[in-house]
Amino acid sequence: MRIAPLLLAVTAAFTLVPLAQAQAPAYPKGPVTLVVPFPAGGPTDAMARTLALKLGERLGQQVVVDNKGGAGGSIAAEAVARAAPDGQTLFFGTTGTMAINPSLYSKLRYDPIRDFAPVSLMATTMNVLVVNPEVPAKNLGDLVKLAKAKPNTVSYGSAGNGSSNHLSGELLRSSAAVQITHVPYKGSAPALVDLLGGRLTMMFDTVAQQTGNIAAGKVRPLAVTGAKRSPLLPDVPTAQEAGLKDFDVTIWFGVLAPAGTPAPVIERLNREIVAVMSTDEMKKKMQADGAEAKPTSAAEFGALIKHDMAKWGPVVKASGATLD
Repeated sequence: MRIAPLLLAVTAAFTLVPLAQAQAPAYPKGPVTLVVPFPAGGPTDAMARTLALKLGERLGQQVVVDNKGGAGGSIAAEAVARAAPDGQTLFFGTTGTMAINPSLYSKLRYDPIRDFAPVSLMATTMNVLVVNPEVPAKNLGDLVKLAKAKPNTVSYGSAGNGSSNHLSGELLRSSAAVQITHVPYKGSAPALVDLLGGRLTMMFDTVAQQTGNIAAGKVRPLAVTGAKRSPLLPDVPTAQEAGLKDFDVTIWFGVLAPAGTPAPVIERLNREIVAVMSTDEMKKKMQADGAEAKPTSAAEFGALIKHDMAKWGPVVKASGATLD
């Protein structure tokens, strides 16, 4: 007597499956735009294009990179924050655009938490502290002693106020309780020229940018800024190993969508990005560029953004750096 109701329930269940699938919104509906907050040709752009190619293959639609440089990435971030929340426009966010800019710009026209839906972290990288070979410091401890013995005579160059190499120096200043002089430039390249020429004592720069100079003996590496050593510089200790407790400057890159993007779209994007970044091909590619493939869940990426906003706010404030 109970067979008929059971058959009806089973039949209804199978009928609802194609109905639900038919009602689910198709995604993507066409080419997806990945907005990159820096000009074409730089390391951030290269990383975004590597992801875009592979992500497009998995989505079945081209992922087009759109470079919108300016204002430390704020122009691009604002554009995506105002875009339709349908997953067709995505943002290639960085530590700078999502965690540092809120403290650096007093009139920021986007909110990293309110205006965005995190999708997934993509990769992380780190800086390396290098000095001119003529500097009498063979390790980070020597450099700290030198800075304490001669306050404000140790100088470091950066790509500009609020850049990761500037804030790496500020974190060193506060962590080691030393007085060092910041010299901002319009980009890392001119700062490196003065470091090589002996007009600067030291500089923080990305590991990938400095491996060639280190191998050629043009600069001396003292420490890397990450929580663990870089595979490209296995003999160079971390700043923590060299004596600076809790010193960690990890630079990250990840994908975000406008706030309000449907959960199924975020889940699909997260699933595909995790799949792309988990391949041996992408892991090797990232390592060759001095980075580490590190996909996460959307929630984990969101927690990282909040953590780093809280971390870098006091550092930016102590540095006195402001941009508008």
